[in-house]
Amino acid sequence: MKTLPEQITHVVLGDREPSIEEFVAIARYSATVSFADSYKNRVKKSRGLIERFLDENRLVYGVTTGFGDNVRHVISPENAKELQVNIVRSHAVSVGEPLVREQVRAIQLMVLISLGKGYSGVRLELLELIAGLLNHDVVPFAPGEGSVGYLAVEGHLALVLLGEGRASVKGGALVDGATALQQVGLQPTDLQCKEGLAMLNGTTSVTAIATLALYNAMQAADLADVAAAMSLEALKGTIRAFDPRYHSIKAHPAQAATAANIKAILHDSQLIADNIDYRLQDVYSLRAIPQVHGASRQFINYARETIEREINSSGDNPVIFPLDDGDGIAISGANFDGTYIGIAADTLCVALTNLAKISERRTDRMINSHFSEMPAFLVRNPGLNSGYMIVQYTAAGLYAEMKTLSMPSSIDSVSTCGNQEDPVSLAYNAVIKAYKVSQKLQSVVAIEVLVACQALDFHDVNKASTATKAVYDLVRSEVPVADNDRAFYADMASVIDQVRSGKINDLVAHHLN
Repeated sequence: MKTLPEQITHVVLGDREPSIEEFVAIARYSATVSFADSYKNRVKKSRGLIERFLDENRLVYGVTTGFGDNVRHVISPENAKELQVNIVRSHAVSVGEPLVREQVRAIQLMVLISLGKGYSGVRLELLELIAGLLNHDVVPFAPGEGSVGYLAVEGHLALVLLGEGRASVKGGALVDGATALQQVGLQPTDLQCKEGLAMLNGTTSVTAIATLALYNAMQAADLADVAAAMSLEALKGTIRAFDPRYHSIKAHPAQAATAANIKAILHDSQLIADNIDYRLQDVYSLRAIPQVHGASRQFINYARETIEREINSSGDNPVIFPLDDGDGIAISGANFDGTYIGIAADTLCVALTNLAKISERRTDRMINSHFSEMPAFLVRNPGLNSGYMIVQYTAAGLYAEMKTLSMPSSIDSVSTCGNQEDPVSLAYNAVIKAYKVSQKLQSVVAIEVLVACQALDFHDVNKASTATKAVYDLVRSEVPVADNDRAFYADMASVIDQVRSGKINDLVAHHLN
């Protein structure tokens, strides 16, 4: 079995790129970080080149020139430090509700990954300070609205490194940056040339938040198969639609893999065996599970490949490229552009909303007495009780919200910086949407699991498969059978927590291995 993020306690950066699971372990589960010697050597070599450029007063964007449309203004070596402090202060201008802890930690980590590749010219001491924030759970305050893809949110994070801005320590109240550093025994830094620009520029925030959304998406896609399997049992679906021969003639591997996964989950289900000939052909939301889930999984995989490539990239500008003679060259371009991530995040939104679309329909099938042999809204005394009537409304409402959020952001643009940046990626909007959509899908699929457990109570639940019965028992350990109406929010919240914590997926994986 693969190592889960919550099982990872420490990650060493440098010799290889961190896996998605390691990334989430640091951002969500407080794993600590350290640097390999290869990481330290790359950073020190790159820093040496920047200092050489400064000594020789070479013209380098953001080092001896202003930023953006101010590139026309040459900055003297004596003002190089002030330039970097000014860019941090002036760019910390995002507004609105702050990013949550795991988003901030993910961005801090992505800064370490990107600047540690040895093309940014920052000091090792600066990166060690950022690692210290992560390892001591110092979370800078960063308003989460108003970014076109970079700069503003990152500015708030960088302020704390100067002893400015605000931060919380180990989940405590917000304090000023200097106090937060003092509480964990760290000292503010005095930014050197290139460092302010390097911390703000690039695809760090969009890649970080996209990675969290991706992990949620991967979890939810796995869970969607589990929920679908439970619904098949409850709705007397036929397993014939999952015949591998049928899927072998469709040239989409994710479809065949989904069909095989459903069959594996249900391999010992007596309910499935008893109902194999109950209908010649099921409704679309049952027989099209391999096709619909498979398509979503295929595009989740596309997003994963794109996001992993970005994690493996340097998104800085300019890059400090070493030459064979020991010298180096500063190359300016647009590696900070977030279009790859923006399109991947927009794709995630569509893929996940597609899963919500079919999940909500299966939920409706189970609670709708016009389409099943079970009592209306899955209570034994309908009329007096509304049962799970409005729980389905919640799934429908979430699906509607997800549809709205699936309007692509990456096709949009607003010119900035005196028209120096005449298109912008707006990838930040895309990843914020994808993060929200991934969480909404977790709730939609959790509702299907909750409803399926109630539906299985109108069957002989002991005839369910080993895997689905284990999920049923887990849910019932916190959520009793609903014989009469009650406030269902707590029930829903319990199952959503079991979904987001990975408990249900881990349980099913255990029974399939």
